[in-house]
Amino acid sequence: MGKRKFSGLEITLMVMFIMVLVVAVALIAVLATGELVTPECPNILLAERVDCFPEAGASEERCFERGCCWSPLGLSNVPWCFFSSNHGYTVVRKSQPSRLEAWLERKEAPSMFGADILELSFTAEMQTENRLRFKITDAKQTRFEVPHEHVQSQSTHPYVSPLFYPPSLVLRFDTSMGPLVFADQYLQLSAKLASDNIYGLGEHVHQSFRHSVDWKTWPIFTRDAFPNGGTHNLYGHYPYFTCLEDESGKSFGVFLMNSNAMDVTLQPAPAVTYRTIGGVLDFYIMLGDTPEAIVQEFTMLVGRPTIPPYWSLGFQLSRWDYGSLEEVKKTVERNRAIGLPYDVQYTDIDYMENKKDFTYDMMNFKDLPQFADYMHEHGQKYIPILDPAISTKKLISGPYGPYDRGNRMKAWITESDGKTPLVGEVWPGETVFPDYTNQACIDWWIDEISMFHKEVKHDAIWIDMNEVASFVRGSNKGCADNTLNYPPFTPNILDKVLYSKTLCMDAKQAWGNHYDVHSLYGYSMVLATDKAVRQVFGGNRSFILTRSSFPGVGKYSGHWLGDNAANWNDIKFSITGMLEFNLFGVPYIGADICGFFDNTTEELCSRWMQVGAFYPFSRNHNAQGYKAQDPAAFGVNSTVVKTSKHYLEIRYTLLPYLYTLFYKAHVSGDTVVRPVMHEARLDTLDLDVWFFLYIIDLFTLPSSVSVIPCFPLQGVDTVKAYIPDAVWYNYETGERIKERKVHVDMYLPADKLGLHIRGGAILPTQRPAVTTTNSRRSPMGLIIALDDNNQASGELFWDDGDSRGILVYLLQIKEVFFFSFMHSGYVDPNDLVFENITILGVSTLPTNVTFTEGGVVSIVPESSIQYDIVKKVLYLRGLHLQLRKNYVVTWDESLSILQRFNCHPEDDAKETLCLARGCLWEVRPSDVPGIPWCYYPSDYGYAPVSVLETPSGWSFDILRNNKYPSPRTLSRDISTLRVEITYLTEHSLRFKIFDPVEKRYEVPVPLNLPSSPETDEAKRTYEVRVVHEPFGIRVVRKATGTIIWDSSVPGFTFSDQFIQISTRLPSKYIYGFGETEHSSFKHDLNWRTWGMFTKDQPPGNELNCYGVHPFYMGLETTAHAHGVLLLNSNAMDVTLQPTPAITYRTIGGILDFYMVMGPTPELVVQEYTAMIGRPVLPAYWSLGFQLCRYGYKNDQEIADLYKEMIANNIPYDVQYADIDYMERQVDFKLNPAFKGLPKVVQDMRKEGMRFIFILDPAISGNETGYPAYERGINENVFIRWPAEIGDGIVFGKVWPDYPNVIVNESLDWDTQVEYYRAYTAFPDFFQSRTAVWWHREIADFYANVMEFDGLWIDMNEPASFVHGTVWEKCLGPSVYDHPPYMPRLESKEQGLNHKTLCMNSQQVLPDGTAVKHYDVHNLYGWSHTKPTYDALQQVTGKRGIVVTRSTYPSSGQWAGHWLGDNSASWDQLYKSIIGMMEFSLFGISYTGADICGFFNKAEFEMCLRWMQLGAFYPYSRNHNGKGNPRQDPSAWNITFAEASRDVLNIRYTLLPYLYTLMYEAHTLGSTVVRPLLHEFVNDRVTWDIDKQFLWGPALLITPALGEGVTEVYGYLPDTRWYDYHTAKAMDVRGQFVNMHTPLNHINLHVRGGHILPWQKPENNTYYSRSNPLGLIVALDDSGKAEGSLFWDDGEGIGEFFSSSVGPYLYVALLVPVLKLGQIDCSQTSVASLHPWLSWLPDNTM
Repeated sequence: MGKRKFSGLEITLMVMFIMVLVVAVALIAVLATGELVTPECPNILLAERVDCFPEAGASEERCFERGCCWSPLGLSNVPWCFFSSNHGYTVVRKSQPSRLEAWLERKEAPSMFGADILELSFTAEMQTENRLRFKITDAKQTRFEVPHEHVQSQSTHPYVSPLFYPPSLVLRFDTSMGPLVFADQYLQLSAKLASDNIYGLGEHVHQSFRHSVDWKTWPIFTRDAFPNGGTHNLYGHYPYFTCLEDESGKSFGVFLMNSNAMDVTLQPAPAVTYRTIGGVLDFYIMLGDTPEAIVQEFTMLVGRPTIPPYWSLGFQLSRWDYGSLEEVKKTVERNRAIGLPYDVQYTDIDYMENKKDFTYDMMNFKDLPQFADYMHEHGQKYIPILDPAISTKKLISGPYGPYDRGNRMKAWITESDGKTPLVGEVWPGETVFPDYTNQACIDWWIDEISMFHKEVKHDAIWIDMNEVASFVRGSNKGCADNTLNYPPFTPNILDKVLYSKTLCMDAKQAWGNHYDVHSLYGYSMVLATDKAVRQVFGGNRSFILTRSSFPGVGKYSGHWLGDNAANWNDIKFSITGMLEFNLFGVPYIGADICGFFDNTTEELCSRWMQVGAFYPFSRNHNAQGYKAQDPAAFGVNSTVVKTSKHYLEIRYTLLPYLYTLFYKAHVSGDTVVRPVMHEARLDTLDLDVWFFLYIIDLFTLPSSVSVIPCFPLQGVDTVKAYIPDAVWYNYETGERIKERKVHVDMYLPADKLGLHIRGGAILPTQRPAVTTTNSRRSPMGLIIALDDNNQASGELFWDDGDSRGILVYLLQIKEVFFFSFMHSGYVDPNDLVFENITILGVSTLPTNVTFTEGGVVSIVPESSIQYDIVKKVLYLRGLHLQLRKNYVVTWDESLSILQRFNCHPEDDAKETLCLARGCLWEVRPSDVPGIPWCYYPSDYGYAPVSVLETPSGWSFDILRNNKYPSPRTLSRDISTLRVEITYLTEHSLRFKIFDPVEKRYEVPVPLNLPSSPETDEAKRTYEVRVVHEPFGIRVVRKATGTIIWDSSVPGFTFSDQFIQISTRLPSKYIYGFGETEHSSFKHDLNWRTWGMFTKDQPPGNELNCYGVHPFYMGLETTAHAHGVLLLNSNAMDVTLQPTPAITYRTIGGILDFYMVMGPTPELVVQEYTAMIGRPVLPAYWSLGFQLCRYGYKNDQEIADLYKEMIANNIPYDVQYADIDYMERQVDFKLNPAFKGLPKVVQDMRKEGMRFIFILDPAISGNETGYPAYERGINENVFIRWPAEIGDGIVFGKVWPDYPNVIVNESLDWDTQVEYYRAYTAFPDFFQSRTAVWWHREIADFYANVMEFDGLWIDMNEPASFVHGTVWEKCLGPSVYDHPPYMPRLESKEQGLNHKTLCMNSQQVLPDGTAVKHYDVHNLYGWSHTKPTYDALQQVTGKRGIVVTRSTYPSSGQWAGHWLGDNSASWDQLYKSIIGMMEFSLFGISYTGADICGFFNKAEFEMCLRWMQLGAFYPYSRNHNGKGNPRQDPSAWNITFAEASRDVLNIRYTLLPYLYTLMYEAHTLGSTVVRPLLHEFVNDRVTWDIDKQFLWGPALLITPALGEGVTEVYGYLPDTRWYDYHTAKAMDVRGQFVNMHTPLNHINLHVRGGHILPWQKPENNTYYSRSNPLGLIVALDDSGKAEGSLFWDDGEGIGEFFSSSVGPYLYVALLVPVLKLGQIDCSQTSVASLHPWLSWLPDNTM
C-alpha cells in the first residue's frame, strides 16, 4: 500500500504555529502508514538512518523480526539495522481553532519491546509567540507526567499566531526522517535538525560545548558518578538542547519534559533521536532570533533562575575531612592572614556524628554551634552539608531524633508494598530515604532543618547525594525481578542497571514509582529545602546548593559540577559544564576549584584559581585523604596565593557587575556565564572558528568580559584564542586589542589569565575587600569601554544583597554616559556613590569633564582627571556621583559653558542689553538652568602694568580694558586700580584692590595682623602668581601644587557702586558664607546665588538674614583646606557655579581679601579667628539649659514656670524675659504687669539661677520724662541725616508703642504699625559717646530696676517696621537706596531701605569719619555688641554672656548668637546643625537655635526630638513666639519631662568637657560644634555629612531629625568608637550604620583615644559645680587616651593670655598606655582615672 501524504490544508494549519513550521506536520506524516508488509527500505543517506536496534546484539534476523532494514557497513557507529518506511501510526484528526488535536492508531507492525500502545492522543498548541508545545500520550489511560512545580498544563487560551512563514523557511525540527514508537516502556522519536550546531543535553562531561553529531549517544538518568570525561550519565537530568541555525543567530531550543531514563543520540543528518522508557512525549519547541533568546524562553517555561545573596558570589572554601573544627579554623585564619578575598566556609560530612544528618561531632566539632558567629564577626558565612539518607542507628548518646520523628511521620520512600521503608546504605551505614514528594516528609524536613539551625547556626544549605545515591544496589534486600527494575530496554546508562548505586525502581513515592521519579529526587529535595530555607531564614534570601538537578531547579538552587579530579582536562571540562548549565537555567554554577580527587600541583591550582575566580559559584573543595589546597596552604609567597589574590580581587571588584547579571537572569532569563556564540553570532561561520569557540577556550560574562584561561597542557603559557568581531580591551592594562575576528596566540605566563572587556560595555565596579560585607560599604566605580562609535551602555542592579523581597535599585547607563536611575524601593545604608570612572578608548586628552544632574552641571577638577596617552585611558577619580540620581557625562566641546561668567546678573537679561555691555550672547537649552546666556568675552577686565614682586609681597597698578563700554552708566568705572598683595605670615596673605586716587570707604573692623610681613619665602606655605590677561591673582599651595585661588577669568569689574571679581576653585567643596539658611553644609555650586545684607528676616530658602559673613572654607582634592575672607561690609551677593568658581558682587567699598592656608579645616578656623578675634568664653552657667518665651503675661507666669521646672527636676540655669517685660516695649521701662519681676529674679538667683533680659537698640522718641531718649538727644548719639540734606534724626518704627494707647491686635500688621508704633531713634554705636550713654542706661536699670546676669540684644540689623523712615521717604540721592545693581536680596525690588533705615543716613566712625549707612549697615549689630559686652561686665562685675542677633566677622569676640526666629518644623532641626557648623567657621562658638521653634505651634514628637538635639547646642535655649502654646519641657506630659530631664542630665554631666572646649576655642580658636570633616578630613565621606556633628574631637552626636524615625542612619568614621550610653565599643568603623533610636534616645558616641571630664549633674550649675569631677577614658586601639580640663570660678573677668584673670586650672590628661588593667598616671594631675570599660556616671574621683 502506498504511503498517505498530508494535504496542503494540513500543512497550512501547522505553519500557523510561529517559529516551528513543520514540527507537528512532519510528525504526523511519519505516523501515517499502511498495513504491515515486507520492510520498505528506502535509499536514504547513511547520516539519516534511525537505529532500529539500539541495544546490543543486533543481527539481520533480529532486525527483520522488528520489520526493519539491515545493511551492514564497515562503520561500526552507523546503524546496520534501521527503520523501514513501514512503521508508524494512522491519523484520525480533529482540529480546534486554537490548537491541533489528533488521535493516532498504531498500524500493525512488529513490536520492538512489546506493550505498544495502540491509540495515542496528539495535541499541539502555541503557548507563547515563541513557544510550541506538543504532547503525545496514551489516548485511553493516564500515564505518568512530570509534576513540575513551575510548568503549567496546557493553557485554555493559548497563543494563536497570525503569521505564515514562506515555503522557503528552513525546517528546524523535522520528524519525517523516522517513525514514532510508543510502547509502555519504550518511547522513541527522531527529528532532523536545521544545523549541527547543537548545545546542551545533560548532565555529562562534554569535551566540547558544541556537540559532536558523529552518532554520539548520551544517556540521561541521575547518577552518583565521577565526571571523568566519559559519556556516562551524571547527577542531573536535562533532555534539553539549543540549536544555532546559521550565521544570522536564529536559534531554537527543544525540551522533552520527561523524567524517565533515556538516551539521546545525535547523528550527522543532523538529527536527534530520543529513547525514553516511560512517561509521555511532552515536547516544548522554542524559537528566537538569538541563542540568548532561547534561554530566556526556556527559563520562562521552567522558572527563572534564583538571584543568590550577594555574599554567595564571594569566594568559598571547603574540604571533605578537615578532621576537626580546630583545623577548619586554622584554614580560615591562614587565608584571612594572607588577605585573601573569601566569604564562605563549608564543612563536609565529617562535621557530623558518624555522618548522620542534623548532628555534629561532640568531640572534634564540639564548638560548631558558635562557628557561624566566629565567621560572622569577620563578615563571613558558614554552610554545612546535608545528605538525604537518614541513618537508622542511634546516636552515641541515645535515640536519633530525626529518624524516630521521620518514622512517626511516615516520611520515607517505601518498598513496592507502599508501607515498608526501603533501606539502603550511604555514608552513615544503613539508611532510609526521605520521600520529598510526600507532604509529611516535607513537613518533617522543614522541622529538622529548623531545629538544627537553632542548635548550629548556618547561613545556607548544601545538599548532596540526592540522585538519589545508595552504596548498595536497590536496597539491602536487593530488587525484585520485574519490568520496573528490569525494563525491556535499558538506556546506555552507567552499569546498564537502573538501580545501580540507587534505589529499586519499584520503590514507591507520593509522585509515583521510583522508576518514573528517580531523576526528580534532587528536584523534589530542592523544593522541600526551599520551603525549609524560607522558614528558617525568613526574609533573608540564603541559598541552596544541590548536586542533583532537573529543569527548573535553578529557580531555587545553584549547582556544582560534582566530584571532579585534579587534572588539566577537568579545568577545561568545567567551562563546558558551566556554559551548559547556563543554557539549562542554572547560572549559579561552578566546579570544585583545583579538583576534588587527587593531589593538585601548584601550577595546576594556580591556573584553576585563575579561571575559578570567574566561576559564578567559586569554591575550592577537595576530598578526604588528599593534601590541603586552599590558597594559603601553598605558602604566603606562592604563585597560588599571588594569583589567587590578584584574580579574586578582580572578581570582587566586578561583583556589582556579576550581581547585575544574576538580576538579569532572575527577571529576564539571561545567561550569566555566556558562550561566545551568544554574542559573536554574526561572525562568519568558519567551521574551525566555531569549533574553537565551542571547545570553550574562550567564554564570556555577558556582552562585556571575555575570559581566556590557559590550561590545555602542563607548562603551557601560550593559548590560541579567538578575538570576535568587536572592539576589545585588555582588562588589566586598559589597552585596546588591535586584533579582531582572528585567532591569536596569546601569551599567558603562569600568573596571568586572558581577561578582556568588550567595547560598548559599561561595567559597574566596587572597591574590593576581603569579604563582600566590607566591599559593599566601599564606593563604586565604572569601567566604560568605548565601541567603534564611542558609545557604551550597561546596567547596575543593587539591593541589600540579602532580602528575599528584592528591593530593586536599577541604574541604566546608556549611550555614552547617560546614567538613568530606573526604579527603587531601596535606599542603600552606605549611601554609595560612584567614586572612580575609567574610560577605555578615549582617543585624545579631554580638556575638562562635566556631569549634568537634574539640569545642573558640575565640572570635574583637573586634579581628578588623569589621562594615559599611550593606553588611551581616561581616569576620573574622587567623584561623588550618587546612585539615586541621573547624570550625563560630557567633555571638551560641551565644557566651555561652565567657564562662562555672567555679564548680566540682573533679572532682565536680553540680547540687546548684553551686547550693549560688550558681552557675548548665546541662548542655552532650558534643561541646564543657571548657565548665563550673556557672558564676558575672554579679555574683559584689567591688565597689570609694571608688576614687581618684593620680599613682602606685590604692589602694582592695573588698567581697565577700555575697548568694552561701561556696563552701568550710573556706576562710574574706575580705570586705574592699585593692587597690593601682602605676605602676612607663613600661612596667611592679604590682597587688596582699591582706587589709588580717590579714597573709598574701607571696613573699620580691626583685625589682628602681624606687625611685619613674612619675607622669608622658604617659610611661606603658598606661592602667589600674577596673571596678565585677563588680570588675575593665583595662589598656589606649595606642598601640593594646587591652585586654590585663580581670579584670572574674564569679568573683573570695579566701578563706584558695582565691583565684581570671580575666581576658580580647587574643588566643589565649599562651606560658609552667611547668614543664610542652607539646606546642606557643603554648598551647592549649581549656579546658586546668595545675598548678604543684614535684615530682620526669619530663616528661609535663599533669604538673607541677620548677619553678614563673607567667609568661606574650601577643601582641596588633596584634603587640604583653606579659608578666604572678603572684608567688605556693603550689600553683596556671591554666585557659586560648577566650574567650580565663585563670583563676588558688592556695591561699594574696596576688595580686601584675606586668605589662611590651614592646611586642615580646624587650622583654618584657628588661623581665621587669630585674625578676627578668638571666640568669647561664656560664663559657665550660660552653658546650662535656658528658657524664654515671647508672650509671658506677667511675672507670676515666670515664677510658676520656674516652680514647675523644679518640680519636674529638669536641669535649668537661665530664665529670660522678652520684650513683654517692658512697658509698651520701651527699653529700660518695666511693665506694671511685671512689677514683681525683680523679686522673682532675686529669689531665683538665690537658688543659683541666672536671669537675662532683652534689649533692642531702637529708642522710643515719643516719650516724656524718658531719660534714655532725652540723654541720647543731649549727647547726640542717634543716627541723623547728613547736614546737607536734612540734619535731623532718622526716625523709624520698631516695637515701642505710643504712650496711652490700647493696641488692637486684630488689625493687620501694617495698620498696627501706623496707628500704634512710636517713632524710634537708632543709636550710632560707632561713636564712643554712644557707648558711654549705653553703659549708663544699662547701669541705671541694673541699679534701680532689676539685676541681671546677661544681656540679649535683638533687632540690631538694624530692623525697622517701616521702610527707611516713618514717612517712608528717604532723603538724598536715590541711587543708594536703589543702586545700579541690586544684589540677590529678599524684597530687593523694594530697595535696600526695606525694613531698615535710609541708606543716606549718616554715621560717624570712631576716627570721626562720616559714612553713609549704605556702607556700614551690615556693621550695625557688630558695633552694638562690644558696647553691650563692656557694659555688662562693668555693671555686673562678672563675665556673663551677651547674645546678639546680628553679627559680622569678629562679633564672636564678645557675644554668642542664636539662629533667629525659626519655625516649629522638622526641617529646622537639621538646618540648625548646618547653622551651628557654619558659625563655628565664622568664629562664633556660642550658638544654637530656638529649641522647638519660635513661630507656629510645636508638635510633641518634633519638640521632644528637638529637646534632645538642643541639649547639645552650645547655646541651649527653648524659646517660642507670642500666640503659640507653651513648649517648655514642663508643658507637655511626664514622658516629655522625663526624656528632657534625661538628655539634659547628659548635657550637665558633660559640661566640664563643653566648658573646656569653650576655653580652647577662646584661647586657641578651635571649634566647639565641629563638623566631622574637621577631624576626619582624609575620609571623604565626611565632606558631605551635615546631620551629625561633634563636640570637639571626641563626642559624636547623631540625632533623630525626622517624624516617626526610630532608626537613624549615621556614619562612624574609621576609628574606635564607644556607645556613650552603654560604654560598649562599636564593632564597626568607617561605615554607615543603622542606629536604634527610640523616642527617648539620642545617639552619642565617644571617640577612642580621648578623655572627657565630667561631673555629676544637678538642677543647675551652681550645685553641679560643687560635685566631684570624673573622667571618661575612652582607649584607642593602642590603649592610649588624652584630653584636657579647664576649670576656674566660671564667671571671672580677664584675659587668659595674661595675669589679669583670677586663678584657673588647665591640665592635659594623658593615658600613655593601658597595661594589665592599670594606667600610668605620672603625666596627669589627677589622682585616679577609670578606664572607660564599665564606666557609670556615678564613678567619680
